Amino acid sequence: MRTIKLGVSTLEVPVIAVGCMRIGSLDKPQAERFVQAALEEGANFFDHADIYGKGKCEEVFAEAIRMSPSVRDNIILQSKCGIRPGMFDFSKEHILNSVDGILKRLQTDYLDVLLLHRPDTLVEPEEVAEAFDLLERSGKVRHFGVSNQNPMQIQLLKKSVKQPIVANQLQLSVTNANMISQGFNVNMENHSAVNRDGSVLDFCRLHDITIQPWSPFQYGFFEGVFLDNDKFPELNKKINEIAAKYEVSNTTIAIAWLLRHPANMQPVTGTMNIERLKDCCKAADIRLTREEWYDIFRSAGNILP
Repeated sequence: MRTIKLGVSTLEVPVIAVGCMRIGSLDKPQAERFVQAALEEGANFFDHADIYGKGKCEEVFAEAIRMSPSVRDNIILQSKCGIRPGMFDFSKEHILNSVDGILKRLQTDYLDVLLLHRPDTLVEPEEVAEAFDLLERSGKVRHFGVSNQNPMQIQLLKKSVKQPIVANQLQLSVTNANMISQGFNVNMENHSAVNRDGSVLDFCRLHDITIQPWSPFQYGFFEGVFLDNDKFPELNKKINEIAAKYEVSNTTIAIAWLLRHPANMQPVTGTMNIERLKDCCKAADIRLTREEWYDIFRSAGNILP
């Protein structure tokens, strides 16, 4: 599979990340088949979080892939921490304890990437910096990033954190594309002009932070998928038309739409369906034309002034 550099790091990663939020719903044979299918596609970047299944997902994954030193050398593991019941927690103690739990469940000595999950308004950047330094020096974490953070929140962390922020995991799909649409509608008096994220798309491009779109098929906040959905007739008509041209599925085109953006994004899949995962991976080999990208964007109801 085609690869990109993750942020400013030297880490080469596939352009498709395999999200493991739902792997806990699979039995052992199903999980083994799913992981093996991902590896056969060259999708060896696996995204986790300590809250997925309350840790069960990391355990199921480790058993499914039959973790060992030789296996570990051929995969890239990313996990996230910072969410606790009823709160967010970027304290030094919580970050360090979380990573120890993640490593134990994944049966590994290190993470390739650790992301801070949801922003903690009580964050003390000095504590985060101390935690990151300890994790880096001990070899437990090699690269660091964030999730769901705007530019000023990242800048606040960087006040003390010396490690590069290599990734920012953000909700993004053609139907949840405000970070793109507000850039078209600067100074316009319409809904699409509202800047809800501090121009995070441009910020990440300026600072070479890889955007990892999560829920690339969802509309709203986990309200459902837009593909084959009667609520989006024009969007599905256009996606299906382009899919027929490339002789691929609509799933492939939805991911290819994200990959066409020059920000060098790394979409995070969420499916546990092997055939759909394969369709996602096919997007790595497709480059939509400028006209096709804009046609899909507008057909989703996004406004161009």
